[in-house]
Amino acid sequence: MKRNIVIATLTAAALVTGGTVAAFAAGDDEATATRRQANTSAQVTAAEAIAAALKHTPGKALSADLDDDGADVWEVTVVKGDGSGYEVRIAPDTGKVLGTQRDTEDDHDADDRAELAAVKGAHTDAREAALAAAAKGTVTEVGLDDDNGTVAWSADTVKDGRQGEWKVAPDSGKVTQDRDDDA
Repeated sequence: MKRNIVIATLTAAALVTGGTVAAFAAGDDEATATRRQANTSAQVTAAEAIAAALKHTPGKALSADLDDDGADVWEVTVVKGDGSGYEVRIAPDTGKVLGTQRDTEDDHDADDRAELAAVKGAHTDAREAALAAAAKGTVTEVGLDDDNGTVAWSADTVKDGRQGEWKVAPDSGKVTQDRDDDA
């Protein structure tokens, strides 16, 4: 998922291991790409991780990320009604809550306020966006993305060893391919 970084050129590299071919965008080192691919075997889906996080910490889910730093956990960001943010860690094999940490680094800038407003007015939440994107592959990350003032859900998927990036409209749940990285 883009994190406010404009990628001028994307290249694909194929990693052949045991007859499995996996394509990864430039910028992922081999170890990170291999972990991301391995994490797609998680038994708990993004939608299930979000549901577990919200059951534990009620609020609005803003994102879910299948952590690829070797910790092998879902990290779900939840914002409560008072604006306080929390990271809820979910086991990818059982769906159990492993811990919750308050996000004290949230700066609530204009982009953050726009994203929160978009979530409040949306017909589609993060769980529904993950469910919609799951038709395109195994969802490894879902969250809000603000491109040129337009807020939409963004989802990363893996299917048949290939990564995909998708936009999910907050009002309709319509899934389209994310072509913003082509610029």
